[in-house]
Amino acid sequence: MDIPLRTHATTQDRAAPLRYSRTWDTGVSSIAEARDAVAALLARARPTPGRRPVQDAQLVVSELVTNAAKHAPGPCALRLELLPDATALRISVTDTSGEPPRRRPPDPRRVGGHGLHLVAMVSRGLEVTWLSQGKRVTATVPLVAPAGG
Repeated sequence: MDIPLRTHATTQDRAAPLRYSRTWDTGVSSIAEARDAVAALLARARPTPGRRPVQDAQLVVSELVTNAAKHAPGPCALRLELLPDATALRISVTDTSGEPPRRRPPDPRRVGGHGLHLVAMVSRGLEVTWLSQGKRVTATVPLVAPAGG
């Protein structure tokens, strides 16, 4: 007996934030994949953020995931959460290193070591949460211009 498939309309809870998460067992296979995840998630946001905030969020993801892959052995994870009304994107990267992220002194002649300065410039701070095996580094990237700004 064939039973026809039915399409059921569902109402989506507008208060529920859009989220994305990904875990890599050993290191990160593709930083580009993490940047693509940001673009895909923000394309679903309403209101849709402008090009610059999307690029800022991709920069932050790229820097935090690259640091995890470079400095922490073993698994790492990425979590993206769009805050209500698409005002900001919370980006969290979990890794197995017990070392905190460190900003190096500015040196325009040095190649590399500028990522955390860039993250600080485009996000609302950097928060480190210590876990039983490593840490979670979280940055919140604004997606709309501040009121009056």
